[in-house]
Amino acid sequence: MLVPERRTRADLIVAAVLVVAVLVAVCVVWSRSDARGTTSITWDGAAAAPPVAESVPDTLEESWRAPSSATAHAVVIADTVATADGDTVVGRDLRTGAERWSYRRDRPLCAAVGVWGSVVSVYNDPRGCGQVTALDAGTGARGAQRSSDTDSEVRLVDTGTHLIALGDTRLEVWRSDLVRTVEYGRVDAPVNPNAQPRSGCVLRSADADDNHVAVLEQCAREPAGRLTLLDTTPEDSQKPEEFASSILPAAVPDGDAQIVAVVDDHTAVYLPPGPDGGARLEVFDASGSAVDRHELPQVAGAGAATGPADGFDDLLLWWTGTDTVALDTEDFTPLWTVESTLGRGSRMAGSVLLPIDDAIAVVDPATGEISRTIDVDRDRGTTVSLSVAGDTVLEQRGDDVVALTEVGTQ
Repeated sequence: MLVPERRTRADLIVAAVLVVAVLVAVCVVWSRSDARGTTSITWDGAAAAPPVAESVPDTLEESWRAPSSATAHAVVIADTVATADGDTVVGRDLRTGAERWSYRRDRPLCAAVGVWGSVVSVYNDPRGCGQVTALDAGTGARGAQRSSDTDSEVRLVDTGTHLIALGDTRLEVWRSDLVRTVEYGRVDAPVNPNAQPRSGCVLRSADADDNHVAVLEQCAREPAGRLTLLDTTPEDSQKPEEFASSILPAAVPDGDAQIVAVVDDHTAVYLPPGPDGGARLEVFDASGSAVDRHELPQVAGAGAATGPADGFDDLLLWWTGTDTVALDTEDFTPLWTVESTLGRGSRMAGSVLLPIDDAIAVVDPATGEISRTIDVDRDRGTTVSLSVAGDTVLEQRGDDVVALTEVGTQ
């Protein structure tokens, strides 16, 4: 019979050293992990969409406000308003602004947007604005996550089916589970050499429909911006598939052209006055060919990165940086213009609400006529964008979100 092995003093010392080494490694990993720098407080209450407003209020007054420098417009889903400021995203009660849930990381926020019933938050890390987490709008619970190589500043463009993260040198397209479907532009360490069609271009604006991503870029030694149309779902996300790419028909001031909308494989691009015409929308088909042109009565704000138009039923509402233009959803024909607006508008009880100096204009969506205005006490000199949830009007005023309700209903 074999004699049982006996542990020697040396064996015990080696085992102890191994245990200590493992514990040290675990502590090091934990100290450097994202989990250690994350604080998530969820909410288990019952969230519900507020009743649709039956009329536009006659008066409005502030019911609450909160800082939200990382949002471009108020993020409201059902009866939750998400604010994003500093390093924290907070889910708030629509009526009171009271905190329901919060999500904090030990790094600064780049941007946040509401899409697919979630609040998608983007944080900065050494590779840019690429730490992405989807938070359930009702509870604040963490959902899909991803990490990307991005620019140090990004704009998030909600296209309905996809979310575009747009930086000056790089663009990514994400689907609802935050899986990347398109990578376009700068690649620091390309796995597949020459996978990108161009390099060194500055990306100006972007939008997409179900099938096409439209990108407006300015490339070195080219006389004008370039419009590139990409497949939203190529076989390999690192190898963008182009449908078309061509230089715009006129030399325009750098950065002043912008993509206004992509609908049914047609792209509307704003072109400021140039050698071949005044301010206009140029419409391109899926092959990149110009197929239509619509003259505009006003020039858009110079260099205004206003983002694509917002879709509301049978209207596209485009804030040009100075005015609001309503466009037909089928052929981009301009229908009406309200001048001197402060930012993006919204719909409420069959009317269009537009922010103007010291008030909100109530506009007939069929004619563009202002039926009346609602006085609003706010500071001048800041961009104001509107969102509506039930009978609450939310304004993104610069770095703050302000909730407005009818006088006497608080």
